Amino acid sequence: MTITLKKALAVAALSISTASFVPAAFASDITGAGATFPFPIYAKWAEAYKARTGNGLNYQSIGSSGGIKQIKAKTVDFGATDNPVKFEDLQADGLVQFPAIIGGVVPIINLDGIKPGQIRLDGQTLADIFQGKITNFNDKRIADLNPGVKIPAGEITIVHRADGSGTTAIFTDYLAKVSADWKSAVGAGAAVKWPAASSVGGKGNEGVAANVSRVKNSIGYVEYAYAKKNNMTHVQLRNAAGQFVQPDDETFAAAAAGTDWAKIPGMGTFITNAGGAKSWPITGASFILMYKEPGNKARSAEVLKFFDYAFKEGKKMAAELDYVPMPDSTTDFIRKNVWNQINTK
Repeated sequence: MTITLKKALAVAALSISTASFVPAAFASDITGAGATFPFPIYAKWAEAYKARTGNGLNYQSIGSSGGIKQIKAKTVDFGATDNPVKFEDLQADGLVQFPAIIGGVVPIINLDGIKPGQIRLDGQTLADIFQGKITNFNDKRIADLNPGVKIPAGEITIVHRADGSGTTAIFTDYLAKVSADWKSAVGAGAAVKWPAASSVGGKGNEGVAANVSRVKNSIGYVEYAYAKKNNMTHVQLRNAAGQFVQPDDETFAAAAAGTDWAKIPGMGTFITNAGGAKSWPITGASFILMYKEPGNKARSAEVLKFFDYAFKEGKKMAAELDYVPMPDSTTDFIRKNVWNQINTK
């Protein structure tokens, strides 16, 4: 999915259709590739930045693993990943990494008669569903969490990512924290072997959302902006404090509040299953990867100008899509301690 014109931005940000690619870019455009998790906000920022400066962003929404591959191949000015790269790997490859935005991953369902946010699940039950231990929505364990809610019977189909995905990394990191069996049998990462007998893959957040929309009695996981914009049915989750919470920018911010990004080597960390009564348990950040010695210094300088604009001017835009902007203290740290490692002169 490539960000170029205003019309393309509007369609791509709202659509759950499979991403398409437009390889050509204007000479003044900057290029990026990777995570689908932040695409809606990057699209919104890019539209506003182009209107302000005349400079565009061509961003390929291909998944976090693809973004890491493309920045390592030096075919884009920046890579984007929700699955943070380890500090030692950054050092080995001459890269820097910084968080650009915070959002939430939400389970979404296609179940007749159920409204968004009506169904409640806890972490262990969610893990058991995705592990194939719970195969019907009328299972007693789901019913016990939802007294008074008439949940129709339906054999569950799992919808997961078919590509290497930072959204999957965030989601499975959470499942591994709340379920010892999931941790030992499946594990966590950008790609895992999905154990449920009835399952289907989708490419990108767009593909998962599209498949859940099409398949009755299905459950999948997407970044919240995709669920909200497409009026999908999300579930409530019980957090580490034992409270059932709804996904929104306030519960995502609560989850991220205790993270001291400046103390983390390479700034890369997961913030799933965070403490706090208001915390959404599957919250994560999306990260930007850039070379310390970029091949095109002018375009790398423009990338930094773009994210500087986004950090300063893009907070309201982020909130409109229920993302959480990085705190000013964190963006100040990024400017002084990360961007200063990038040679743009």
